[in-house]
Order: sequence, then structure tokens, then C-alpha cells
Amino acid sequence: MDLAELENAPIDDRVKGIPGGTPPFPLGAIGAKGWNLLREDLPLPLVVLKDSALAHNGAWMRRFLEAGGAALAPHGKTTMSPQLFKRQLDDGAWAITLATVGQVQVARRYGVKRVLFANQLVGRPAVRYVLDELKRDPGFDFYALVDSVAGVRHLAEAARDRPPGRPLRLLVEGGFAGGRTGCRTLAAALEVARAVKDAAPALALHGVEGFEGIIAGPDPAATEDRVGAFLDFLVEIARAAAAESLFADGPVILSAGGSGNYDLAVGRLARAGLGRETKTVIRAGCYLTHDSIMYRDLFRRIAERSPEVRRLGDGPRPAFELWAYVQSRPEPTRAILTFGKRDSSYDAGLPAPQAWFRPGSEDAPRPLGPDHRVVALNDQHAFMDLPAESPLRVGDMVALGLSHPCLVFDKWQMIPVVDDEYNIVSAIRTFF
Repeated sequence: MDLAELENAPIDDRVKGIPGGTPPFPLGAIGAKGWNLLREDLPLPLVVLKDSALAHNGAWMRRFLEAGGAALAPHGKTTMSPQLFKRQLDDGAWAITLATVGQVQVARRYGVKRVLFANQLVGRPAVRYVLDELKRDPGFDFYALVDSVAGVRHLAEAARDRPPGRPLRLLVEGGFAGGRTGCRTLAAALEVARAVKDAAPALALHGVEGFEGIIAGPDPAATEDRVGAFLDFLVEIARAAAAESLFADGPVILSAGGSGNYDLAVGRLARAGLGRETKTVIRAGCYLTHDSIMYRDLFRRIAERSPEVRRLGDGPRPAFELWAYVQSRPEPTRAILTFGKRDSSYDAGLPAPQAWFRPGSEDAPRPLGPDHRVVALNDQHAFMDLPAESPLRVGDMVALGLSHPCLVFDKWQMIPVVDDEYNIVSAIRTFF
């Protein structure tokens, strides 16, 4: 990937998190500013990423993949950050998973060479863009999903009208009742697979895919049973398609595994036994930043059910922190912080206060206990309950852990990366 254009792009104080009065400077030069979060060199609220946690999480995922013999195509919609795409590819990711053509356009702008498009490719502008990119760049490797004969015909007609010079690679998507896209039955999936085969050489079938992340049961064990049954269904599709020789030459891709069930996906898909080379591809996107609530709890469940995961050592660490000021203590047991829904995710748990710091009088942040709780958010205000004897006062800084990284990234154009002393060492851009 070539990030020179991005790193040289100017930013200034119109970008949230940049101090007022700062003249334009290249994004890649932010580390040379000498800024430090705890020294109040940047305005709050501010979300930061801890570089040590990003490095740890990348190394942990490499070990997991090596142990399971799987490949990773992390979901780029999580971060929409070319710098983090590059970090994941440098760590060994096989591809970047994307869900809209707008996302693909960003990835291609900065040189992503392989995309797993985890969605149905529909609409003339979208299909035209992909076909033109395939023709323009012989090194571009692209896979899309299909779940209907109508979808197959849509793509085949477009590819014949605008030939890219090679087949458009497709994966049959398996689904489940009440879910999103995907074939609900084996018969429907095989009908789609046969239609792709019949559309050669415009199209080529290269695997089977599904997304289990929204499957839910009345308790964790029941959810895992349902996820396992769905993964078995994907394997059933693949075996039936292989028995009819519907797959094109090359490894058969079997892909599932969001950020909460990738261990189950590796365990089930890797044992497909198709009688030919297969590639198991998981698509976890949130592992790189992890979080302090939702994915922390999901990973605990992964570790409980997987001795292999426990043997890999210390699991992913939360890389996100949100920093804000105490702006008011209007009541003895209530503080108002300087952030809100414009700055933080809130769909999967409210931010969790973790530490506090008094500028000019503390050496390092001090922990906050569970008796400090964010209980509500407005657009720019956070309501925090706390003990009457809490030391927090107006002007103190509070660090909060976050939940659901996907809905944190999309609120920030620029996110500083800090070392363990909170020096700003770099920054990432997002494109939402």
C-alpha cells in the first residue's frame, strides 16, 4: 500500500482534536509536534489509540491464525482507516473485507490488492466500478457474494457487456431464517452455484460464505449451538457444490467468523473435508482495537470454550480510550463530562470510566472504581454517577473505555495514536 498521499495530506484546527490556531501541517508529521495528552496539548474530548495495544493485538491474532491454519480478511468497515488496513496486511492479513463500493474505492485509492466484498454486488455504478478496476489492474483480486439466480444473472450480464478480461469471482452466501442475505436452504444454494457455473467464463465460483454474528439464542450455550449448526450448513453447501464440480480451479474459500465467533468458524470450517484444497478465511474486524465492554465479554467466552485460545497467552487488549474533562459537579453524586453521542459509541454499552488525572498535580492517571458510572449521554454531555466523596472536581481529566469499535471510528476523522506515556506518536484518518 502507498500511504504517501494520505500522510502528506494537510490537517488543521478544523479537524476535531487539533488545537485551535494550529496552522495546516501534514498528517504524518503529527508525531513531530511533541504533543502529549496529559499535558493538555490537545483539546478534549479526544479518542486515542494506544500503540502498544495495537501491536499486541496484531501479534496475538497472528498466533491464533497460525495455530488454527486459517487466514484473515479483517472487516475494513470497522475502521475505514487505510493506515490500519496497512497494519493488518503487514501483519499477514490475506485480504481486506469490505461491504460497500464506496469502501472499496477508498481501499483501492491506497493500494489494497485483495478485497472480499461481504455483500451482494448490485447496481450499475457499483458493478461497473468493480469490473473496470479488474480490467485496469490485473493484480486486483476481488470476491463478491451471491445468494440468488437473479443476482447471478445481473452480474453475468454486466460482465458480458463490460468484460474485465477475466471471470468475476463469487462465493455462494449461506443464510438462515430471519437473518440478512444468504440462501436459506441447500437446494437454493446449489441452484445459485449451478447458475454461476453456467455463466462461465463471465463468472467463476470460488467458495462459500456466511455471517453468523447476528445469530442469538436464549443463553450463550444456545447461541453457540445455533452458530455451530449454521457453520455446518455452510460446510454442507460446500461439500454438495464440490461433489458436482461447481467450483473453479484453485482453493475453495470457506469464510465466516465475525469478531465474536472466529474460533468456532475455524474449528468447523477447517474440517470441511472437500477432497481438495480449501482456505478458511475469518473476517474479525474488531480484534485490532478490541474494546473495554462488548468484545471484552465476547472474548472471555471464546477463552472459556477454547483451550487453544487459552494457550496463546494474554488475549487482545483494549486500544481505545476516550478522554474528557469534568465540566460540572452540580450535585454531590453527579458529574457532567465534556463528551456525548457525537464522540462515543453507545449502542452496546455506555462508556466505562477507568481512570482520572489532575493536570499539573499528578504523575500518572489513577484508577476509578465501578462506583463511577456513565448513566446517560446527550449530544455533547455525559452524565456520570459517582460517590459524594469522589475526588473528581471541575477540570480533572477522565479516561473511559469504549464498546463496539465500529461505532467509535465513524465519529472521528482523525484519531491520534499514543505511546504508554500518552505522547502523540502518529495519527490515523478514517473515511466514512
